[in-house]
Parts: sequence; C-alpha cells; structure tokens
Amino acid sequence: MTSRAPSPVRREPVPVPLTEHFDNVGFTQPDQLSSGAFNIWGNTFPADELPPGPEVRLDGVPFLIPAAPVGSPDNLRCAGQLVAVPPGRYDWVRLLCAAERRTEDRVWLHYTDGTIDPEWLRVSDFWPETAPRFGESLAFRFSRMHYPRHVDRRMKPAIWSQRLPITRAAELAAVRLPDNPAIHLFAMTLVPPSDGEER
Repeated sequence: MTSRAPSPVRREPVPVPLTEHFDNVGFTQPDQLSSGAFNIWGNTFPADELPPGPEVRLDGVPFLIPAAPVGSPDNLRCAGQLVAVPPGRYDWVRLLCAAERRTEDRVWLHYTDGTIDPEWLRVSDFWPETAPRFGESLAFRFSRMHYPRHVDRRMKPAIWSQRLPITRAAELAAVRLPDNPAIHLFAMTLVPPSDGEER
C-alpha cells in the first residue's frame, strides 16, 4: 500500500474555477434584457458594471470573475454540486454569492482522509437596498436592476462576499454545496492559514 504524498503548503489564496458548474445567467446587457433570469421574475445584474476580469481582489482576496459571454451561464444555482478543490490545508472558503431571498443551508467539507464536516452557508437577499444579515461584506452594489422588458435605476441589487470556516486540521479535497436553488455562487477562493503555516 502506498501513501499519498502530502500536498504543498499553500501560502497564497487559491481561486477555484467554477465555470464547469455554471448553470444560470445572472448578467445581461441593456439590449439583451430577456437573455437571463437570476430569479423567478427574470431579474438580472448589469453586466457592464462588473470589473474587468479575469480576477478581482476584494478585501485582499482574489476571485475569478465570470468571463462567460453575456447570455451564457455566469453563476451556479446550488443543487448539491460537488466542487473539487486543489487539496491543501485552508482556514476559509471565501464566496461571492447572492440569494433570491435571505437563505441559510448546509455545505459539506470533504477532506482527503475521508472525513466530512458540515458547515452553515448563510446568504442575504440580492434585492435592492438589502442590508447584510449574516455578517457578509458587500462585494458589488449595482446601480440598476434589469427586468426582462425594462431597466429600473431605482433598484440597486447586491452580490455579497461570505466566508466559511475550515476548522479541521486536515487537507480539504472538495466542497459539497447545498441543494437549495435560492443560493447562487459566482466565485470561490480558498484562503490558507496565515503566513502559510501548517496547522
């Protein structure tokens, strides 16, 4: 029996590509308003207000910005997806996310030794002027809301930056997302222990 070689000690945050899991269109242009539907009403965020990608830093953490052509999937609606991550020891899972209403549900953290830990993901509503209810920081506040047939500049939707603690001193291998279509993820980044220290 051969033992698995330990993963390298990671010293920088690790953005996790989510493109293969994207299944929802949340960004549109004013001339393509009906090409997306973040929620049941067909609302979307203005694509031209996203910062240029492919990477943006928020609170010092790098995130991969959706680079899909407008009208193509640019976020994932949580449906129990298993997201594999580069194995390693991390302190936090950082997420750019929004919910169709204030929502909380479990994720499952899978480790290379076979252990699995539950953790709560709590996400505030994307709806205009909503304040964060679960300690998130504001990632983006947009200047307008897109509807399938018009643009409403009084409505200013939000995307939040949320984090999940990783408390087990073991190598993370994957994150199982909730089966909850109200929660949408745009980006995920893993943050290692401070100064790359082993725990």
